[in-house]
Amino acid sequence: MRKTLSLVVKCDFLIKKTALRSQSRIRHASSTISSIDPSEVSNFNALASTWWDVNGSSRLLHLMNPLRHDFIASCHNSEPNPSAKRDLRYLDVGCGGGIFTESAARLAHTAKVVGIDPSGAAVEAAKTHARQDPKLQEPGRLEYLNQPIESLPLPNVFDEAYDVVSLFEVVEHSSAPADFLRTCLDFVKPGGWLVLSTIARTWTSWMTTKVAAEDIIGLVPKGMHDWAKYINEKELRDFFESQKGWGRDGVKATGCIYIPGLGWRMVSGGERWGNYFLGIRRDS
Repeated sequence: MRKTLSLVVKCDFLIKKTALRSQSRIRHASSTISSIDPSEVSNFNALASTWWDVNGSSRLLHLMNPLRHDFIASCHNSEPNPSAKRDLRYLDVGCGGGIFTESAARLAHTAKVVGIDPSGAAVEAAKTHARQDPKLQEPGRLEYLNQPIESLPLPNVFDEAYDVVSLFEVVEHSSAPADFLRTCLDFVKPGGWLVLSTIARTWTSWMTTKVAAEDIIGLVPKGMHDWAKYINEKELRDFFESQKGWGRDGVKATGCIYIPGLGWRMVSGGERWGNYFLGIRRDS
């Protein structure tokens, strides 16, 4: 019975992909330019040399990384019939220097991780750091691509799609977030998750991420964030709930707050203030 159900799901996936591909060929042929603003790519190129300095400009990302895994685990545990995960395929969109990408590739349940980013310097930093770990050199375990998601070919078969597509601290750097997100959705297999972290557009986030983090404390370089590009949790929730074939099990979200001296903490309801995680599962 389980094998029959799996076959039905795979067939349904391929039928939908065939219909989508006729439309997506046009989109991918004409959209090889990243929806990430070129000036944003330049910012990340400039940070490449310090990406793996845990006390440098990417310090907050290093501190946040364990919570990314915790959030993904909570998404999996929220499924109607949660079970042990194995042989998972990850697509890390906007992987930067590979902080999350590497850590996902080391997990016992991981089969393959692909990290993709339009910043050539960041991808080179990721590749260089990965060479230090023999486990990450195992054939097929970890792959980095220097290209935008818009130019990545769609999966040809069910098994080439991804169980988890991650967009951590990425969507707020896009000049066309709706188009960018729609593109990312096509890479998630039925029953898989799209997970992201971003920042709500509130006065609180303006004070913490722009005034405090950039201007006063200097936790991140000035100009790294454009407050006008921040997206509120409800705006993303409404967007995902309008996508056919998504969100039957609801949208999962939680706030993520940085406390000096203690680090990042997940806070329910904090998604209305500043940083937050959000996940949505593709209907299976």
